[in-house]
Amino acid sequence: MGTQLLSDLDLVRFYKACNPSKTLIVGNPDDKQYYIDFASVRGTDIIRELERTITLLSGNQPTCQLFTGHIGCGKSTELFRLKDKLEKQGYHVVYFESSEDLDMGDVDVSDILLAIARQVSESMEKAQIKMQLGYFQKLFSEISELLQTPIELATETEISVGIAKITAKTKDSPRLRSQLRQYLEPRSSTILESINKELFERANMELKRRGKNGLVVIVDNLDRIDNSPKSWGRTQPEYLFVDRGEQLKKLNCHVVYTIPLTLMFSNDYGRLSSRFGVKPKILPMVPVQTRSRKLATGSDFSGTLDYEPGMNLLREMVLTRAFPNVPSAERLELIPALFDSSETLDRLCRISGGHIRRLLMLLYSCLQQEDPPFSAECLEGVIQEYRDDLIRAITADEWELLFRVVENQRVTGEEECHTLLRSMFVFEYRDKSGHWFGINPLLAETKKYTTWVSCNC
Repeated sequence: MGTQLLSDLDLVRFYKACNPSKTLIVGNPDDKQYYIDFASVRGTDIIRELERTITLLSGNQPTCQLFTGHIGCGKSTELFRLKDKLEKQGYHVVYFESSEDLDMGDVDVSDILLAIARQVSESMEKAQIKMQLGYFQKLFSEISELLQTPIELATETEISVGIAKITAKTKDSPRLRSQLRQYLEPRSSTILESINKELFERANMELKRRGKNGLVVIVDNLDRIDNSPKSWGRTQPEYLFVDRGEQLKKLNCHVVYTIPLTLMFSNDYGRLSSRFGVKPKILPMVPVQTRSRKLATGSDFSGTLDYEPGMNLLREMVLTRAFPNVPSAERLELIPALFDSSETLDRLCRISGGHIRRLLMLLYSCLQQEDPPFSAECLEGVIQEYRDDLIRAITADEWELLFRVVENQRVTGEEECHTLLRSMFVFEYRDKSGHWFGINPLLAETKKYTTWVSCNC
């Protein structure tokens, strides 16, 4: 059996499946075969909570929910799972990556509203549901004069085309974007009202007439908005989701926004929750260790100190990428086809810290260097490169912050969050006792860290 199954490794398919830049679209059968559900070890099934809020708790009223976590921890894949689950229950779901429409270094509420209007209207046009321009016809005419750019539409119902032309004209021009924003911002309430009345009201009515349960909009990648301050001092995330959150909440459909993780550590967190009327959901890492032990030296990342449920699922994730058609119970027998030993596979899973994209990046780098089975030497070389890159970014002050988090297993305040979490020096996990924080395993093996540990034991 072993020899035959070893031949099942399709190297080209494996290479594509390990691409860390690819998001699994769970509704696609080719992608679904690679999906691993980590909810059982992450401490909660957040997608189920988002889904239940829309399908069971909304009472047919619009809902607005917030979703966050480390960049690369698997949020987009989970949002595609939410999309798939909702569509199977009769909802029309519009998912889009906001970074395609917006300059993440300079975003305003009117930009987000127009991006949503464009994506929804485009989806309706594809579903052959016609939208009447109404207010937008007047808006496009005035913007055309403002930007000195003709906005010509093939038909009077092409709202998405009009907005796309505006976006294309202004996205790469800060001057034009500022000019447009000065025109739009005083009209943002009118634009919101028109989106609800002319677009969402019409869309919901027609969708329900066709037997659908309603419209859901999932706005991904807003968590990537820069934390840079506006001219008056407020950071972009605080301005958009706290100061202007009331407008983002008022869309007449179900909406899920991704938000920057820094907002969870902001002094305005209470205002954020109050503004939206919900507690933001955080997607934690897949745990490779337990909270009960100290993250001391690199040797602590082996053997009995592993959190086996999390490690088992990470092993399965790697093996599934290589052998999607092999029954799960038989995949462990195929470890020799991928690694020189099971310890090398465990080393890969453990050093990733449960960060899905980082695990795939490490695996992808091994593939770039040699064909499977990967040697321990190859993996150690890749690990060293990633560790060196990470160390270069850490200042002396940041090391002190890192040591403090290790002692307390807590991150407090926006500064620590931005410095440690966004830079991936520290990872966030969750267990039955709540959230906790641990050092990135790549850093736990550095001389700086091990020296600190020996001096504080």
